[in-house]
Amino acid sequence: MADNKEYMTHQEEMGAIQISEDVVASIATSAALEVDGVGGLLNANMADFMGGKKMTAKGVRVEMVDDAIVVHLFLMIRYGCAVADVAGKVQTNVFAALQDMTGFSVKAVNVHVGGISF
Repeated sequence: MADNKEYMTHQEEMGAIQISEDVVASIATSAALEVDGVGGLLNANMADFMGGKKMTAKGVRVEMVDDAIVVHLFLMIRYGCAVADVAGKVQTNVFAALQDMTGFSVKAVNVHVGGISF
């Protein structure tokens, strides 16, 4: 495996499953962008303000906490959309996509709305 990539590992009875953080971030990004009202992901590295590690991909930070995935999404919401409704739908969609596609437990999908797109 590539030396410069970070992998999320889950130990199963038959062996370990490793999925690149980039793959997890791609799944989260696609699932978030499917939600009507999402205007895009933020370019700025908001992780610097949160005291965490750098983002895995544009607008997404993923990590493993207690054998479960935690995702932080930094979004822009389209003007005229209800922010809380869109954020809730993003959480639901990303949670389901990650759990279905990776088989890992998802501990949290945190949505940070950092702007409005027009």
